Amino acid sequence: MSTAATETDRTGAPLIELAGVTKHYRRDSFDIPVLDDLNLTIGEGEFVALMGPSGSGKTTLLNLIAGIDRPDRGTIRVAGMDITRLGERALARFRSRNVGFIFQLYNLMPVLTAFENVELPLLLTSLSRHRRRRQVLTALAVVGLTDRMHHYPRQLSGGQEQRVAIARAIVTDPALIVADEPTGDLDAASAGDVLDLMERLNRDFGKTIVMVTHDPRAAAHARRRLHLDKGVLTADQGGF
Repeated sequence: MSTAATETDRTGAPLIELAGVTKHYRRDSFDIPVLDDLNLTIGEGEFVALMGPSGSGKTTLLNLIAGIDRPDRGTIRVAGMDITRLGERALARFRSRNVGFIFQLYNLMPVLTAFENVELPLLLTSLSRHRRRRQVLTALAVVGLTDRMHHYPRQLSGGQEQRVAIARAIVTDPALIVADEPTGDLDAASAGDVLDLMERLNRDFGKTIVMVTHDPRAAAHARRRLHLDKGVLTADQGGF
């Protein structure tokens, strides 16, 4: 891997460290290599965009960092914890406490209001109802949707739905936010609003964000851009 992909100026101490990470998939009798001996360090407080052609392994890498998938070989440390050594239950606890997820298609529950969708991750905690309400209202205020908290997803625009999804991602105050094509289903104006919000989360709240995108305009909002192709990471030399 190019040294430029690891030796950039970072905002803080390493939050994410991948060493020798390899991931293959089996499809029928075929072995499909996706990532091969990949190394990557992302500092606390960074906003990183992962780019690359379709099938390059961007989402696989994101899922490995988030603890959704496991590598075949190598180690992944997030917030000082080697998540490759965790059992399924411990890994689920790690995700719920440390990672906020933003998806292209929002993944909101249509039968729940915006407030209830944002509250969902907190229902797995021991927080009191009063504390849950306070955290949900804070998250909705950050994304500018307090006045829409009683609306259902069908009553919101696509951009508003994605902002509800972002509020749900930050309501537990995670160390890391992972976003998979967060603007891929939005018009240009709504996409710009969502990206501006993500920049604010990074700049004003110190959130570490790793975002997969195919759109150079979206990637331009990140502080650091990496390209993944055939398992090799390189840095965007013009973007730092």
